[in-house]
Amino acid sequence: MATLEIKSEVTGSVWKITARPGQVLAAGETLMIFESMKMEIPVILEDGGTLSALHVAEGESVTEGQIIATLTE
Repeated sequence: MATLEIKSEVTGSVWKITARPGQVLAAGETLMIFESMKMEIPVILEDGGTLSALHVAEGESVTEGQIIATLTE
């Protein structure tokens, strides 16, 4: 089983989390939505898998490159 770390591509805050641990997600699905500079930026998965862990919570600030979630294939 491969483990994929999902990293933030922007600095901002977590506005909404749209998935929960244990959920099977397909490539192209939205994991969460960030708010940055008054814009909503979706985190869209490049690869599918099972969401094994969320490392952030709604309302939390994130920085570019920060690990926000872990998927297992």
